[in-house]
Amino acid sequence: MDYRKTQLFFAAVLFAVAFQWRDAVVGGTTTTISSIFAEHFEIMWAEDHVWSSPDGRMWNLVLDEKSGSGFQSKRKFKYGWFSMKLKLVAGDSAGVVTAYYLSSNTEKRDEIDFEFLGNRSGQPYMLQTNMYVNGIGGREQRMNLWFDPAEDFHTYSILWNRHHLVFYVDQVAIRIHRNTPETRSMYPSEQPMYVFSSIWNGDGWATRGGLEKINWSGAPFVSTYEKFHVDACEWTDTSIVPPCATTTSKHWWDQHGAWSLSQSQKDSYAWATSKFMQYNYCTDKGRYAIPPPECMVGLD
Repeated sequence: MDYRKTQLFFAAVLFAVAFQWRDAVVGGTTTTISSIFAEHFEIMWAEDHVWSSPDGRMWNLVLDEKSGSGFQSKRKFKYGWFSMKLKLVAGDSAGVVTAYYLSSNTEKRDEIDFEFLGNRSGQPYMLQTNMYVNGIGGREQRMNLWFDPAEDFHTYSILWNRHHLVFYVDQVAIRIHRNTPETRSMYPSEQPMYVFSSIWNGDGWATRGGLEKINWSGAPFVSTYEKFHVDACEWTDTSIVPPCATTTSKHWWDQHGAWSLSQSQKDSYAWATSKFMQYNYCTDKGRYAIPPPECMVGLD
């Protein structure tokens, strides 16, 4: 697929997200989800801390001194496209963590994390991404965002296939993790995952290493979600591996154009990481005297 076709392909996907695709099941395995939250997600805890819009297309997760809250998908998936629009806690959000992630929810979990770390008023949010494979994590990257994520909704997406894993903020790739012979042991390829989100008290570590505590006079703290979209390989029976999880499929997220970044995507990735990256485990010699194998692999 040439450069222009690749760009048009991703534009079509983002267009579909914006206009809320309806449910569709292709061959019983791949599901595209609409934006009625209660049809596809269930509340994990503190039901009274989850507020819904009247039409069910917007959910709010609430944190106060009593409790945080969270939800998870009713279905689990292996490989695909996962996208959600979020508007984060405004004002003084120090110590508040809003998380949006995929997880196998097993004892030795695989997990792919967006974690938004609040800050004092006037200071930028910190976005932390992380990964766990077979229960092993320690792959944190932290970056500032080039906008205020509490002012308006922005789209946070994960592309996950057998070739690479890409974190997107709006249309900008901010992190790439490739599946190569050198990195295979730290690539999430064995366990299907659910979609989760939560808001909780992380003031023991989230803001300036735990120095900034939550100012509870500003509670309740609210993060808002809308227009989720999942186009992925649904895993319905753990004893039967669906074909879309093992072979190149006809679905866009597992075709050649989705196996690597286009040149413009590489350029925007370079711009974002060079200007906004604040911490990268790959360059932390105090933690890793020898960088982990995935740190030594390029984009292609």
